[in-house]
Amino acid sequence: MEFSQGLISAAYIVAALLFIFSLAGLSKQQTAETGNWYGIVGMAIALIATIADPRVDNVWIILVTMVIGAIIGLQLAKKVEMTQMPELVAILHSFVGLAAVLVGFNSYFEMDHSVAATFTDSQQMADNIHLVEVFLGVFIGSVTFTGSIVAFGKLRGIINSAALMLPQRHKLNLVAGIIAIILLVTFVQQGGGDNTLYLMTFIALVFGWHLVASIGGADMPVVVSMLNSYSGWAAAAAGFMLDNDLLIVTGALVGSSGAILSYIMCKAMNRSFISVIAGGFGTNVVIDTETDYGDHIEINAESVADMLNGAKSVIITPGYGMAVAQAQYPVYEMTQALKAKGIDVRFAIHPVAGRLPGHMNVLLAEAKVPYDIVLSMDEINDDFAKTDVVLVIGANDTVNPAAAEDPTSPIAGMPVLEVWHAKNVIVFKRSMSTGYAGVQNPLFFKDNTQMLFGDAKDSVEQIFKAL
Repeated sequence: MEFSQGLISAAYIVAALLFIFSLAGLSKQQTAETGNWYGIVGMAIALIATIADPRVDNVWIILVTMVIGAIIGLQLAKKVEMTQMPELVAILHSFVGLAAVLVGFNSYFEMDHSVAATFTDSQQMADNIHLVEVFLGVFIGSVTFTGSIVAFGKLRGIINSAALMLPQRHKLNLVAGIIAIILLVTFVQQGGGDNTLYLMTFIALVFGWHLVASIGGADMPVVVSMLNSYSGWAAAAAGFMLDNDLLIVTGALVGSSGAILSYIMCKAMNRSFISVIAGGFGTNVVIDTETDYGDHIEINAESVADMLNGAKSVIITPGYGMAVAQAQYPVYEMTQALKAKGIDVRFAIHPVAGRLPGHMNVLLAEAKVPYDIVLSMDEINDDFAKTDVVLVIGANDTVNPAAAEDPTSPIAGMPVLEVWHAKNVIVFKRSMSTGYAGVQNPLFFKDNTQMLFGDAKDSVEQIFKAL
């Protein structure tokens, strides 16, 4: 028994190290595939070690459940497009939250509350600590569960992406937090309490729903990242309740890495990190629909090809529209054709391009675009003024000059790709509709900007043929 437990502990250490290697690998495009394999092997070791743990009963039920889950996961993974990946991540976070809630309730009901009066001081302390673990696990899990469902709905388009503007919404969030703290103190002092736990769960579920619903669609990438962090802390709380060291370590890794990523993204969007946690950031301004920006200029694919043939430098700035149109493959072919002509071609990636961090990088890697010509906003922003042609393919809010020029804009202060400084800007769009933030883009009406309307994939293919 001791040998078995020691072997399991060793397996947990190996799995934890593999998870750390996985995060390190995922930090760079060149090593991302290796990082994924580290994570897969680490999770396989963790599952096997957990099932082999002498404390685990009903192994066959667990195995059958795992097989069912694996079959469902494989079927869904085959059907999900890259454009749907953000919403898939959001809904997976909800499962983690729900699991933490169920573990919390199960852990609470397994406690023997009838002998609390006979506890020694050390036993009472241990019991109180466990009650705090249960309370926090259920609270974080509930917030993650409903918040992730709302994020999924917004990304899926079944819930309005606009921010929910309830009166005094920030005060409502504050009151919910204060009530939760009071319930925590009461829950521990009374040695438990079913009704207290039920009430807190209800408040946390509503709180999680309102927290994400009050955030606008343009900020969903940050929200998904933050929910990733919440799901990690929920998993860590479940690890404390189950006395599972690996779950604690893994949850802490996910929680801390998600929080760090959210902080980096907040800096990229000029948002307050604390405001992300509080919810409703960037929604205190009124969207202006009255301003007359003038007329836009249209262009056709053949004229764009002529412009590219006469250019020395070209920068392509992709956005979610490219992902929807699956235009990354003809974009790669067009890039190769331009490079063959001796034209310098590079890609400019905004930190929150698409609806998930790294979304555009994955799409371009999928199309075999070389890593060395895919540059971040900070690396390339100063080069637009020296660029002959910029192709904006499906991007909108991330190239909106209102962020730098209009202090009343909902995206005011957000660092953007300053494409308008280039000699010529070609914007690929289906229509003149606004971006995910719901604000008009003055870029479309600038003198050096021309609009190429139509499906991005078809437009790029036409340009490639004309080249």
